[in-house]
Amino acid sequence: MLLIWLTAGMLVFLMCACAAAEDLPTDAVEMTRRMGNGINLGNTMEACNNGVKGGNISEDPVFYETMWGQPVTTPDMLRGMKAAGFDTIRIPVAWMTNATHLNQGDYTISPVYLDRVEEIVNYALDAGMFVIVNDHWDGGWWGMFGSDTEATRNLAMEAYTGMWQQIAERFANADSRVIFESANEELGARFDENSPLYCPDSTDHTMPERERYELTNRINQAFVDTVRAAGGKNAQRFLLIAGFGTNIDKTCDSRFHMPKDPTEKKLMISVHYYDPWSYCGASTAQGATLWGKRKDYETMYSTLSRMKQFTSAGIGVVIGEYGALPGSDGIMKANAPAYHEAFLNCCDALDLTSCLWDCSGFFVRTEQRITDEAMATVYAGRNAASESGKDYAEIAAAGQAAFDAAAAAAPETLTENGLNTGEDSCVAWIMFSGGDWASSYSVGDTYTPDSMTPGIKATDAEITGAGTYTVVLDFTGTEAGYAANTAFSAIGISNGEIQYPGYCIYFTELTVNGEKVKLKGRNYTCSDDGKCTRSNLYNEWVDMKTARSTARVLIGDLTGISATVLNRDLPIMQQIRTLEITFRYEPRK
Repeated sequence: MLLIWLTAGMLVFLMCACAAAEDLPTDAVEMTRRMGNGINLGNTMEACNNGVKGGNISEDPVFYETMWGQPVTTPDMLRGMKAAGFDTIRIPVAWMTNATHLNQGDYTISPVYLDRVEEIVNYALDAGMFVIVNDHWDGGWWGMFGSDTEATRNLAMEAYTGMWQQIAERFANADSRVIFESANEELGARFDENSPLYCPDSTDHTMPERERYELTNRINQAFVDTVRAAGGKNAQRFLLIAGFGTNIDKTCDSRFHMPKDPTEKKLMISVHYYDPWSYCGASTAQGATLWGKRKDYETMYSTLSRMKQFTSAGIGVVIGEYGALPGSDGIMKANAPAYHEAFLNCCDALDLTSCLWDCSGFFVRTEQRITDEAMATVYAGRNAASESGKDYAEIAAAGQAAFDAAAAAAPETLTENGLNTGEDSCVAWIMFSGGDWASSYSVGDTYTPDSMTPGIKATDAEITGAGTYTVVLDFTGTEAGYAANTAFSAIGISNGEIQYPGYCIYFTELTVNGEKVKLKGRNYTCSDDGKCTRSNLYNEWVDMKTARSTARVLIGDLTGISATVLNRDLPIMQQIRTLEITFRYEPRK
């Protein structure tokens, strides 16, 4: 009888625990509120050998789990994340490359790999966390969707639905806090990534944007249909739909459609936010552009506000990745705590949840804590427990007030560079990114002279009409004292297309470190946005066949034009201390 009583008692305990765990909202927006702040288990289960081993599967999943420098995941790590203020963990996974023989046509997932992912999921559930599981880049197999070969394209869709069927069946009875995410950044953006492991028969080509959207929508619909049909709790499980490239602007495009779901109010949308990349993604803290002026706050709020079109439709929004990422040297970016505080306040105000991208840069897994004290303070008071009992309107109002106060206190500018001109003025400058991405100045079609690597001295020029102008970048004040070549560079003229339509930029002299450099090919003039006039110095991403349709030159025809007139192979380019360009700006002859 004692055995029976103990068994019954244990049963009652388990039923109570299960009921507590399943006491969840019934609609997606409310669910995202409950998910609180999240973190990624980055560079772990999605770490893969990129096809080097030809798709061979290790019998030990830990072989992959530690491949990119992370420690073996433990229950204590997940409990530490929860204690640090994170209530959700996103677990990126490389299913195809690490756990199947897809390159041989077999997409059966290794049960050993599934076991390990399930084990980590259970660590998180036991720690009281919500869990997001996706397929994450995964060795580039997504390029099969854009293959030249129909059989390969068909296999891609078959493998995709087969993958999710296996995952959904394994987790059919898992806690409803487990959420599946249809992809990562691959939808739309990487359909023609020609992986030699999975697409050896494909040639370089570009899929039209319209087709990318159509295929993205079709894949997301297949995801929902597959999971819903997999049985168990999957009929009611919350599902996270990856946006187009997880890019906010492209996901808010009318060509992107949320899939139809037989279960009401259970869909969420996933996008990423690393703006500006020259700050968030810089490889070193010293090489990051500056962040923190009032315009930076305004841009952040404006961009994230675009996701209101989803929340107002009852679709929960998850910013699946974000962060001012620590540099490769492990040092935090200047003003990083303020950036993260502003972002989280924005999310509170706009009804968004988020997952910090982290590979032990913020939360150091071997120490089970956020080691940077300022960053630890940002997250410490933002867990679900601290907001328990509060109405969402109260949380939103507090987030809005905190964000507005920080924005109001922010300076108008962060540097003495640039020209103090009105919004309609024309200013010429050198858009620049170093070859190692460690130095940059005002990249993009909007003139932002304080979007720069600290130490750069710029001499920009106000355009007042036809004439000859000179612009300069001086890198000697940066930490390295020079820019290591260039990955991208161009002359930009703000409002040039509006104030001086049809005018052309003609390079007359270019010097590096005071020495004249001969250009290869002819520069041409163009515009990407119909507002900023541009002439590329080095832009290898330009499709010249397309560029010719809108290119213009000062004299003659388009013979010999190039988007890469600056010769990167010159020895002097390896350490650019100064870059000076003189050009004529005149109507076409």
